[in-house]
Amino acid sequence: MPLSMTAFATTTVQLDWGVVTWELRSVNHRFLEPHLRLPETLKELEIPLREQLKRFVQRGKVDCVLNLEARGDTGFSTNLELAQQYIDAGQAVAHLIADPAPISPLDILRWPGVLQESVMDRDQLRQAVVELFDKVLQQLVECRKREGMKLGEILQRRVADISAQVAAVRRVLPDLLAAQRHKLRARLAELSGELDQSRLEQEMVYLAQRSDVAEELDRLDTHLTEIHRVLDSEEPMGRRLDFLLQELNREANTLAAKSLGGGTTQPAVEMKVLIEQMREQIQNLE
Repeated sequence: MPLSMTAFATTTVQLDWGVVTWELRSVNHRFLEPHLRLPETLKELEIPLREQLKRFVQRGKVDCVLNLEARGDTGFSTNLELAQQYIDAGQAVAHLIADPAPISPLDILRWPGVLQESVMDRDQLRQAVVELFDKVLQQLVECRKREGMKLGEILQRRVADISAQVAAVRRVLPDLLAAQRHKLRARLAELSGELDQSRLEQEMVYLAQRSDVAEELDRLDTHLTEIHRVLDSEEPMGRRLDFLLQELNREANTLAAKSLGGGTTQPAVEMKVLIEQMREQIQNLE
């Protein structure tokens, strides 16, 4: 099944202290290029998360953004009892000084333990981040499958169109070859007395070989059959399809070069247009 490299997924989980959100964006790229944006407190998870990503995605540039949002009542708390102890101690010392400076509330807050960050269960947080990442990766793959299915349908239609052009050439080819032989014989009859007979026979063989496109048509059919097989497989297919399209284009160029007239030239042009359309589409396939 084709997988698109263009996809988006996001998911959220509620914890006691707030909200964890993963947001993933994927676009086409020659290789797998993950970019993870994590809070500094969770940087140790980057390597295992990258390994987790590789199990789901083979190619593409993937931006992974983790957002942590604490609830309003889970910011900082003040240990007022400890603050009062600091104040009492400061006032006691102030009696020993002739002209003591006033005690600033901000100075009290700077003392260790007075201002406390709300307690967050770090093990719970790490587990939630990893589990949620697995979930959002599954969503990303599903999005890639949906997009890939649509691309696959487009590519299958293009393959059918190219097959129709190949069949059209096969239908008209016998008549075109017969017409060319008739024209050639008529021309040679006019010149038979002026040219060497052995030379004429060599030229006829050469022209017959030059006009024979059966081999190119057979190779086109073979490549189209292989594209069908690849599109129906479960393997990563973007690079293989790109190679097959190069081969299709090569055969279409040869067919155009050996053209006997509009009956082969027009189908060859149509094939090249369809191949180029397919090439644009497969750039998004994994």
